[in-house]
Amino acid sequence: MSNISKSVSTVEETRTGLCDEFVSITGSDSAVAQCYLAENDWEMERALNSFFEADMEAVFTVEDSPKKDISPPKVKRQKLDKPQSKMDCIDLTTEEPACSSSSAKSTNSSKSVEPNAKASGSEEQDDDKLSLISWNVDGLDTVNLGERARGLCSYLALYTPDVVFLQELIEPYVQYLKKRAVSYTIVEGGEEGYFTGLMLKKSRVKLLNSDIISYPTTQMMRNLLVAQVKFRDQELCVMTSHFESCKGQAEERMKQLRVVLKRMREAPSNVTVLFGGDTNLRDTEVVKVGGLPSGVCDVWEQLGKQEHCRYTWDTKANSNKSVPYVSRCRFDRVYLRPAKEGPGSRMTPDHMALVGLEKLDCGRYTSDHWGIYCSFIPGS
Repeated sequence: MSNISKSVSTVEETRTGLCDEFVSITGSDSAVAQCYLAENDWEMERALNSFFEADMEAVFTVEDSPKKDISPPKVKRQKLDKPQSKMDCIDLTTEEPACSSSSAKSTNSSKSVEPNAKASGSEEQDDDKLSLISWNVDGLDTVNLGERARGLCSYLALYTPDVVFLQELIEPYVQYLKKRAVSYTIVEGGEEGYFTGLMLKKSRVKLLNSDIISYPTTQMMRNLLVAQVKFRDQELCVMTSHFESCKGQAEERMKQLRVVLKRMREAPSNVTVLFGGDTNLRDTEVVKVGGLPSGVCDVWEQLGKQEHCRYTWDTKANSNKSVPYVSRCRFDRVYLRPAKEGPGSRMTPDHMALVGLEKLDCGRYTSDHWGIYCSFIPGS
């Protein structure tokens, strides 16, 4: 083969790989990928920005129109005893070995648990607790995204979390949150494409500083967003990330988990560390990295592995993604490393629930993931 032929072959392989990556990120097809990449000189970030801006401009222009009702849709907390219908599930254990697939006889137990209500006699005690929501809001899916973004704001108003971890944000979504969720400080984990974000309740959590930690070998624009904050009289380090997606990216995902666990382990002893995000982890991958280090706990496991909080990615219950199979996985996780000394040390998990289980008026859910709500007792 001549040098020219080799060069052409290399270019074709590179561009085919870029198209595949574009499709995996945007959910589009190869023709759309090739069009946007070619128009942007085959530069991935430029192509993604062009795609998202074109796809989202109409959605949020309409959403912010003065002629349109922009009040948040009403959502309510779900009941524990709400019956769920049975349906058959396809066994995906050969495809996703660490994800739980259901048998035909199983029932959907992915129900939400109502957060502890603030009765008049316990308001002061509840105010001492730290609460958070972690949620992949699926900003890459632009269908009904305006109403879904309003749905997120409704859940924030309902649960009033102190800290919010968000994944799969895009810039128009962030601008929307800045207009609607004015009681929160918003920290962005990127400026282009899609990225993570932190929201901190201004009246209770003070932002000290923040940083973005790169994952050197990511192929999907992933990183770790870190913020040092103060809650009451306690210093916290809060972190969120969206680990590499898809079964074939296990090695990269485990590299990213190691980065997170190293930062949690090495944080100062007087600082409590909270991590939450869409980890895409399978339990076997956590085992392969040596498990969680001493002092770090998986909040779901710490609270007794409650079945109703197990599956955060559940195509059996969530119809936002039209797929010909049922997959139920615990992709979204929250980790805690309590401070060992100082004010508010030995923080402990108090409660966990899934949120976003109710359909909005558009007939879709806020996201294809359920959100996680957690509360913590600061300790002493």
